Amino acid sequence: MNFYDIIQKRQSDRQYSNQPVEREKLNICLEAGRLAPSASNSQPWTFIVVDEPELKDKVARCTFGPLKSFNKFVPQAPVIVVIVMEKAKLTAEIGGRIKNKEYALIDIGIAAEHICLQAAEMGIGSCMLGWFNEKEVKKLLKVPEKKSIPLLITLGYPPKNYRHRDKIRKGKEEVVRYNSY
Repeated sequence: MNFYDIIQKRQSDRQYSNQPVEREKLNICLEAGRLAPSASNSQPWTFIVVDEPELKDKVARCTFGPLKSFNKFVPQAPVIVVIVMEKAKLTAEIGGRIKNKEYALIDIGIAAEHICLQAAEMGIGSCMLGWFNEKEVKKLLKVPEKKSIPLLITLGYPPKNYRHRDKIRKGKEEVVRYNSY
């Protein structure tokens, strides 16, 4: 499978089988995230792997929306990766202030997608989550109060015959421009 095929395969999976993710494959996904580039090589992330079933279910419940229909699939996932934002290098922080950009968040997005693309290459499904009770997740995982958690990723094998269809995306003519807006 080439890289373009992996991009075509990668989707936000919202259904998982009960097959556990092998630790060896999980470690390969985490290594892909660890190797992601970052501003000034800050690597402003810590990955907390939550795979102990009881704790994972508690974290999963922190992702439910007010109507409990939001993220209802999360408890099915055998693994949740919690990404904690760490302090960036001074050069990245100063550059971010000057340019009014939060490079650490961009870096975390890159690392998260590395994890998800690696998972897709191995047949493991994933979904990035931005909706969750951060305060409660921090409490459950003993994350220091001053740190933030911008993103969670569910990982697991989708059930057989799970949706794999052509992606619905805007046309190139709507999103690609050359040399000016």
